Amino acid sequence: MGRYNQSRAPIYEALREFRQNRIVPFDVPGHKRGRGNPELVSLLGQQCVGIDVNSMKPLDNLCHPVSVIREAEELAAEAFGSAYAFLMVGGTTSSVQSMVLSVCKKGDKIILPRNVHRSVINALVLNGAIPIYVNPDMDSRLGIALGMKLSQVEQAIRENPDAVAVLVNNPTYYGICSDLRSIVKLAHAHGMKVLADEAHGTHFYFGADMPLSAMEAGADMASVSMHKSGGSLTQSSFLLIGPHMNQGFVRQIINLTQTTSASYLLLASLDISRRNLALRGEEEFAKVTALAEYARREINEIEGYYAYTSELINHDSIFDFDRTKLTVNTLGIGLAGIEVYDILRDEYDIQMELGDIANILAYISIGDREREIERLISALVEIRRMYRKDSTGMFTQEYIEPKVAVSPQSAFYAEKESLPIMETKGRICSEFVMCYPPGIPILAPGEEITAEILQYIAYAKEKGCSMTGPEDAGIERLNVLKEMRL
Repeated sequence: MGRYNQSRAPIYEALREFRQNRIVPFDVPGHKRGRGNPELVSLLGQQCVGIDVNSMKPLDNLCHPVSVIREAEELAAEAFGSAYAFLMVGGTTSSVQSMVLSVCKKGDKIILPRNVHRSVINALVLNGAIPIYVNPDMDSRLGIALGMKLSQVEQAIRENPDAVAVLVNNPTYYGICSDLRSIVKLAHAHGMKVLADEAHGTHFYFGADMPLSAMEAGADMASVSMHKSGGSLTQSSFLLIGPHMNQGFVRQIINLTQTTSASYLLLASLDISRRNLALRGEEEFAKVTALAEYARREINEIEGYYAYTSELINHDSIFDFDRTKLTVNTLGIGLAGIEVYDILRDEYDIQMELGDIANILAYISIGDREREIERLISALVEIRRMYRKDSTGMFTQEYIEPKVAVSPQSAFYAEKESLPIMETKGRICSEFVMCYPPGIPILAPGEEITAEILQYIAYAKEKGCSMTGPEDAGIERLNVLKEMRL
């Protein structure tokens, strides 16, 4: 039995008591418990709007918690097995950026896989740290980037002994895990911190027979998207730290960028969701895994689709696999993943998590039921029958190895010019280009624009991928460094 009572939800309990006190509000927010905005009450309900309140003594303050929020953070730390846990209301983006800003400063080197979420590279734009990319292997059949090989990390450390940290995806968007325990051991032996982006790994902490969590592997910091597989409200997240991080300094880093007006709707949702998973997580995630495994078996009976799972494990670049992820390769029916994604939404009212060049991903979590799985399977059968094409000449690759010329910060703030996208070959990009989701940059600031990348962008646009990043919303032009060619 732990030190804390995991059936408690102190923020939620404080809000419930606050509501009963019928306090007269001469503070913000200005809607005054919804009275000033009846349409908002009509949309969200009085119960919700009534607890959209400001920090005050009985409710504590996220910037410097001393009572109910601090207790909620201590409960979360125990539940996740971390030395401390911070409640984050700026999404896992703010959690990831706080990790990077906590261990790096301008000019410091950080080792990371290039298939990171844009939030990591955004942090490098902010603080001027230098990325040392480990370029992951590709599975050319599936069109996905794999995990970091231990040998690749070892080489990066050998070539950059002055690096201060290593960042690892645990897992990738597609469910692939690196050998995190060995990476931690290696990095720590060289005096480097280890950061884990666990945006897609909340369930690792609560489910049985799951891949290793970052805290269990001995990582120094981990960003956990509680709102993804953990059931809290969108934009709520946890930042976990190990015993060798300075808790007070990390709090100061968080406070550099996180709002001073934290939403109590988000904080309460984190509190309640942590309680739910601490009490029932193992049972809930066993159901999630069973649903995903059932869906995979059924989908793999349909010729042309491939729903992959732990059979990919090679104990290196795919050290482990998250079996809750239902990723389906669609190239065998002659359709890009994004094309199947669009058909599912437009014709079948089924919203997938992502569609890329080669795959679709269904995010199975604690809110799913068998009937929805059946509906997806039936739709995929029909799509194959009605839309199947010849797959000759289809792209497969989700990731192209970049050529880094200058640091992300230098490129982002450099003097630049705007050119038609097809005229940028050989120039240095000063902005991001990506399909979102998954939010892994095709181009990041400071990287050379190649013919292969331009061809990929054109193909992704033609297939209907949601392209984001550049100033030009139409992705017809790109900003490049002025008069700088390789």
